[in-house]
Amino acid sequence: MTFPTAPENYSPTPDLLRGKTILVTGAGDGIGRAAALAYAAHGATVILLGRTESKLERVYDDIEASGGPKPALVALDLATATEDNIIHLASGLAQEFPHLDGLLHNASILGERRPIESASYASWLDVMQVNVNAQFLLTRYMLPLLQRAPTASIVFTSSGVGRTGKAYWGAYAVSKFATEGFMQVLASELENTSRVRVNSLNPGATNTAMRRTAYPGEQPTDNPAPEEIMASYLYLMGDDSCGVTGRAFNSR
Repeated sequence: MTFPTAPENYSPTPDLLRGKTILVTGAGDGIGRAAALAYAAHGATVILLGRTESKLERVYDDIEASGGPKPALVALDLATATEDNIIHLASGLAQEFPHLDGLLHNASILGERRPIESASYASWLDVMQVNVNAQFLLTRYMLPLLQRAPTASIVFTSSGVGRTGKAYWGAYAVSKFATEGFMQVLASELENTSRVRVNSLNPGATNTAMRRTAYPGEQPTDNPAPEEIMASYLYLMGDDSCGVTGRAFNSR
């Protein structure tokens, strides 16, 4: 099966996201950081959500130093986030912003890589909490804000092992299959009743901390840096992808 990417040689306009407000999870590092910086560089007000406040502050400072719109910062650990936490967050954002134009579900954890027969239930639950349950809660309670936007985009982060199962990828692979299913169900629900589009995006092999942990024998620099794969992230978040929904994308 082949998966679409951003249009060939896609080049977003400098003001692609001007006036938009976009929430990025896992914004303190790796792909989330690169996406937050790219969105801000193209005019978006970015809400930086992550578990490590010091990392978020560095991204915040980088956006301000580059002249991007003033971002917002939310320190929240999705591993322990409750429904009440997310309701409180959504209420606070509704007081600060008239609507939300985009939601990038980037935060994920790898968990164990071992056979199912020896897998830890505690680790399984941890992975499902961050990779599935927290995504549900954020989507569920951010939808009213997204529905208020002229157009809005939800982008779920997928993986190759969430499209074809692979031995020893355990909870992580299952969580990404769940992510693909969630995307399809939500896109189908909203397609004819809403201006919110919903897609998934597999970043592929990228030089991130998670990739280095998953493949310790791999030369990290053989993979592109997060900043090098931003074309699809910009395409799916900007209005150039209006009308595109329910599709599973690759970054390249």
